[in-house]
Order: sequence, then structure tokens, then C-alpha cells
Amino acid sequence: MIGLSIAGFDPSGGAGISTDIKTMAAHGVHACSVITALTAQNPKKVFSIQAIDTSYISQEIDSIFDEYSIKYSKTGLLYSKEIIQLVSKKVEEYDLQLVVDPVMVASAGGILAKEEMANSLKKYLLKNSLIVTPNVSEAEKLANMKIESIDDGKEAVYKIGKDCNVMITGGHLDGNNIIYTKENDEISILKQELIKTDNLHGTGCSLSASICANLVIEENRNPNFNPNNPDDLNRIIEKSTKFIYESVKNGRFGTLNPNFNSNLDII
Repeated sequence: MIGLSIAGFDPSGGAGISTDIKTMAAHGVHACSVITALTAQNPKKVFSIQAIDTSYISQEIDSIFDEYSIKYSKTGLLYSKEIIQLVSKKVEEYDLQLVVDPVMVASAGGILAKEEMANSLKKYLLKNSLIVTPNVSEAEKLANMKIESIDDGKEAVYKIGKDCNVMITGGHLDGNNIIYTKENDEISILKQELIKTDNLHGTGCSLSASICANLVIEENRNPNFNPNNPDDLNRIIEKSTKFIYESVKNGRFGTLNPNFNSNLDII
């Protein structure tokens, strides 16, 4: 079972490609990875970002599909309009089902994308995506509105959901994840207990990677699985939300721990 992450590199190992690989591996899924940008950051601060040239990103993607057949992918930090346009083109070329984590602001507060990021995602990528998983601040940019309540979140998912399924994560909504499924035009609330901890770096990355991995697993196990079916998709989201809860509960070093279920003795 193989999944793909298209995202940035975090040298602290807590977010981006590093945590995507750990998360997919924890699900038993092999993670291929395409790096879109190099970041100098840690769980507390973003120092700088160096975007990878789009021609090289294209080569990365093509080299993977030259060898592997992959249906499900996730994106993280895409940084610029040009990278978003390229990824959208490749999603169409390789007929990918895409989970979009619209990374714009790091949990430490640093800006991780250019100003046109939200508009570029809506114009080029979301229309080719299965689901987008913004946190509240990212959803505010995508919906162009302030979100201060569950009702605000419901209004926002309708605006964003013109293009694909939506999950606004509940970290800043008292644990209320707001989910919009496009096929039946319905909103549901998935309540999750919040954990008071500083080990939150990379939670959005890991959530989207978990959703991607669970999609791969279901596709392989269930011949009747349909990712656009609201019941199937909601089941995937619930599984991944539980995984993130346990990863945060067992977090360390300022970040969540996707390997919480490992049998190894880790100091």
C-alpha cells in the first residue's frame, strides 16, 4: 500500500514531509514524498523558507509515477501560485484523489505561504481535490470571513465546499470539527476532546496524512469503497481524528508522536 505526500521539509522532524512519512508508516502505508520547499524552523519559530524550483518538483513527481501506481495523495506546504498550478496539473495528469492541507501559517505563528495562496488554492487546486482540511485561520482565508463560532464555521464550509469536501479542524472551536460532504450537501460536527499540551507542532500535517493513509487502506480492503460517499468519507475522518488524538496525547519534543503505538522502547 502506497501513498504520496507533496509538502515542505521541516528539519525539526515535527511537521511537513517528516511527520507525513511517520504518520503513513504508522498506518502500514509506504509514503513516497515530493519536497516543495525547504524550511528552517523548529516547533517554536519559522526562520526562513526556500521554495524548490517547479521544474524540479515536476521531475520528483514524474519519477515516482514512472515506478509506482498511486491513487491517493496529500499536499502540505505549496508556498506559491506557481507550485500550486504545477501540482494541480499533475493531479489531473495522474488522476489523483487529493487531500489538501492548506498550509499557510505555522503553529508557531510564522507565515508559510505567499499572500496569493488562498486564492490560488481555490482557483487551481481545490476543484481537483477530494477534501481540504483547514484550521480556523486557514478557513478564514479560504472563505474570506471571520470564524468565531460553530455557526460561522458552518457558513465557511459551505463557501469553501463549492469545490470539494471540507473539514475545518476544531482546535480553535472547542474541539468541534466541522465537516461538509459535497455529495449530499450536508454538514456534520465531530466532537473531539482537546488536550492541554505544548506538543501540537505538525497536527494538521499528520491529520491530512492519516486521512490519505486511511483512504489507501480502505481502497485496498473494501472493493465497494467510494471516497466521495459521505458515509465512507466520514468514517475515514473519524478514524484519523482518533489517531491524531492519541498522537497528541503521547506527544513529545514539542510535537505530536505518530509512533505512539510502536512496540519499541523509546526514551
